[in-house]
Amino acid sequence: MSDFDSDPAVQLNPQASSNVNAENPQTHSISGGTKRDSEGQPRSSLRQASRAWDHFTRRTINGEMKAVCNHCGKGFAGQQSSGTSHLLNHIDRCPKQIQESAPAPTSSPSQASKVYKKKDVFDKALARQKIARMIIMHELPLRFVEYEGFRDLMSFVQPLLGKICRNTVKREVFKLFDFEKAKTMALLEDITSKVSITTDMWTSSNQKKGYMVVTVHFIDNSWTLRNRILRFIYVPSPHTAEALSNELAKCLLDWNVDRRLSTITIDNCSTNDAMIPLLLAKFPPSSFLLNGKLLHVRCCAHILNLIVKDGLDAIGDGIEKVRNNVNYWTSSPKRIELFEDTANRQLKLNCSKSLVLDCKTRWNSTYLMLEVALIYKDVFTRLKHRDNQYKHLPTEVEWELARVVCERLKPFYTMTEMFSGTKYPTANLFFPIICEIRLSLNAWLNSSCDVIKNMAKSMLEKFGKYWDEIHGVMAVAVVLDPRYKMVLVDYFFPQIYGSDASTHIDRIRTLCSDLYSEYKKKSVVGSNLAEGFGESSVVCNSNSSSVVMGMWDVQKFNAFKSQHIRKRVKSELDTYLEEEDKTTPDFDILMWWKVNRSRYPILSEIARDLLAVPVSTVASEYAFSAGGRCLSPHRSRLHPSTVEALMCTQNWIWAQLKGEIPKDKVMNGEEINGEVTDNDDEEETQPCSE
Repeated sequence: MSDFDSDPAVQLNPQASSNVNAENPQTHSISGGTKRDSEGQPRSSLRQASRAWDHFTRRTINGEMKAVCNHCGKGFAGQQSSGTSHLLNHIDRCPKQIQESAPAPTSSPSQASKVYKKKDVFDKALARQKIARMIIMHELPLRFVEYEGFRDLMSFVQPLLGKICRNTVKREVFKLFDFEKAKTMALLEDITSKVSITTDMWTSSNQKKGYMVVTVHFIDNSWTLRNRILRFIYVPSPHTAEALSNELAKCLLDWNVDRRLSTITIDNCSTNDAMIPLLLAKFPPSSFLLNGKLLHVRCCAHILNLIVKDGLDAIGDGIEKVRNNVNYWTSSPKRIELFEDTANRQLKLNCSKSLVLDCKTRWNSTYLMLEVALIYKDVFTRLKHRDNQYKHLPTEVEWELARVVCERLKPFYTMTEMFSGTKYPTANLFFPIICEIRLSLNAWLNSSCDVIKNMAKSMLEKFGKYWDEIHGVMAVAVVLDPRYKMVLVDYFFPQIYGSDASTHIDRIRTLCSDLYSEYKKKSVVGSNLAEGFGESSVVCNSNSSSVVMGMWDVQKFNAFKSQHIRKRVKSELDTYLEEEDKTTPDFDILMWWKVNRSRYPILSEIARDLLAVPVSTVASEYAFSAGGRCLSPHRSRLHPSTVEALMCTQNWIWAQLKGEIPKDKVMNGEEINGEVTDNDDEEETQPCSE
């Protein structure tokens, strides 16, 4: 029995051998069957062939005899005088031979010696890319690949991968960043609609550096609402309006969306307010809708927060007793255990919600505190008899005030959740919400409770500062909802503005008309450029006609003619507003406009641009949550360019897979980041072996 027959770990690759023989007719196979010499004669009379020839084939290349590896195709000296020691050494190191001879995973030790062959060749570069992709998606530290556990796993699963260091992963991260950025740019270039921008600033608590995130929102060619992070920019201090406008303008130019920008939604602060005029001055007015009249959109979630906060400030210490009460029973584990024992064992209440102490600067936490405290009102009463030190039980009057305030805050909490949703709805849904807020505050003025009256006065004052005139984008968006059109405006405005309602209604009608005229003008210009005025060239074919037509301005006449005809025909906007509503209960506004764009080609373009406008900056602020995990205390030395590559690439990858970053896919526990002080990623200061 030969060495080959006795060694199950060494197998011949017939396919590789046949491919080699097919390439060169002067190839002499030594890989199975009868052994032959260089002249093709049987070698039965020669000495026994070396085991090397089970893996090599002799070929004549450029007049020299070479021994070519059947696995990787590498050539070596193949003369008889060269021996086979160098060939045997290669067999032990050949990566493809090792891969083909690797033992297959088995469920029992008795099968561990069996051999299998993979059809696909292991791609080391692709494996590195997949590892970098995993690190980006799940916010793992770059040094994850240097953990002993990971290396031990990889050495078992795929020994050919070898050791990978953090700098190798960093290079792969930037390769993925460039690749995904090109794909995202191509996506934006492909759409024909305008885009909206949200932007906000964030200062990392660990790095003490300021970052600006810029998120683009649009409706794609399939009429699906999308958003993508464009930049996660490090902005050196000071964060002045000029510095922010420069960075934002550079981003818009780099991504080639400056001429297709419809709105910018930003937080309510003086720096942002000063940034908008500076940004408008950097681009031609024609780049924006109505010369920039609709460009600035204030974040509705922040405005709502300011309104409610002013209302709670007006209450003063009205709910302070409830706050002290909750603080007492959450201040120690022993008190928490006594509280839960009283609720569960004695009063048989389902203690599914835990007491939570509010943060005075966050009104929604105050609402949640009151909501839970009211559930356990009876528990607090019983605890008075079980704890002699408990002196914070609210009176019935104080409980009643807490109940009334909680009831008033509940709709605001629901609205805030809607404004703050990461899967935000289209812009048409927010107009009735804002109107309902105003009507609710008006009704509070007639409350019999003086505290509620004071709340209403303070909140209405803040409401008037920001929403005395509802932003035109939200009003036009609701007009473009075929269920409402102008009817919803006609319904709400008389209740809100009283005798001045007609002025505000006319403002919305004029805004709709101006937008329609602007889009109509661009549509006519575009069609004329596409047609190239071909009809005129046909008419003016003869010399005499050319002379006559050249004596007067035909183009002005054609413009007058088209205008004259349009005066006698209803505009697309008039037809739409007069059409009867035929929508269904399961109405999808984007699908409706997609189906009806042939009937309303101009209005459908307006709808596509305005329905994508976000009314809050939550989509941008959501990136800061991931940024906080990325720049944990143990990873605070990441270079800003690496932070941007990680943040943007993560957003782009998850957007393609799920449409957002699923919270259950993010590993943000300290069990991953807590072991390592991640000082590895400033700049490559030292090489690392692989």
